[in-house]
Amino acid sequence: MTDPEMMREAQQMMQDPAFQANMKKMAESAQFQKSIKTTKEVMKDPKKMEEMQKKMEEKLTEGQKELQELEEKEKEEKAIKAEGADADAKPPAK
Repeated sequence: MTDPEMMREAQQMMQDPAFQANMKKMAESAQFQKSIKTTKEVMKDPKKMEEMQKKMEEKLTEGQKELQELEEKEKEEKAIKAEGADADAKPPAK
C-alpha cells in the first residue's frame, strides 16, 4: 500500500468502466451478499474475531514459508545453471 506506482495502477484500474461494471455485478451477487453478512456477524462476536484472526495469521505464516522455500529453490536453480554455464565456457582440459 506504500508503493506509489502500484497505487496509481490500482487507481487507474478502478476508474476503468469495465472494472466498475464487474465490481458492481460481483457486489450484487448472492454469494457476495452472503459473505458480507457472515463477515459482519463474525466481527460482532469477539470470540469469532479472535478465531478468524488466528486463522489468518496461520495462513500468512504458511504463505511466507512457501515464498521463502520458493525463493531458496530459485536461488539453487540459478546457482546450478551458473555452474553449468561456467563449465561450458571453460576450454576442455588437455
